[in-house]
Amino acid sequence: MKKVLFILAFALFSLASYAQEVTTYYFIRHAEKQRTNPKDRNPSLTFDGYKRADNWKEVFKYIPLDAVYSTDYNRTKLTAKPTADSKKLPILVYNPRNMYSEGFQNNTKGKRVLVVGHSNTTPAFVNKILGKNKYKQIDDSNNSNLYIVTVIDGKVSDTVLKIN
Repeated sequence: MKKVLFILAFALFSLASYAQEVTTYYFIRHAEKQRTNPKDRNPSLTFDGYKRADNWKEVFKYIPLDAVYSTDYNRTKLTAKPTADSKKLPILVYNPRNMYSEGFQNNTKGKRVLVVGHSNTTPAFVNKILGKNKYKQIDDSNNSNLYIVTVIDGKVSDTVLKIN
């Protein structure tokens, strides 16, 4: 019996040593925003923006998420809300001036995370994780990019999809 327990323990230990830690980040820019008042620095979404936010919820329907992050602006939080609500997750606010901090890395390690940002902060955040300037600022008319960044045992891979 001891021999069987030893073999079982050894097998479990061996399998555990092959386990990989996977962190997956899904980055999107906020949906279409109101542009009626050029002085409004914190606008809401347009009708099309609300439709796109609901569409993102459908995109993430079968993707289990552990956290949803947004900058502290109406347009990003409103974009994140349908997905966060459907997953019964709170929207966690991040500071775009302190992207991919040690605290953020520790809080998201091994998880699947949606991050909603802006035309400049979204590619900058992705670039920060990649450790290189691969992606440029998103064109102001583009609200459909989905950047997927995967970190497996410290190795980073990425892709970008256009979701209309």
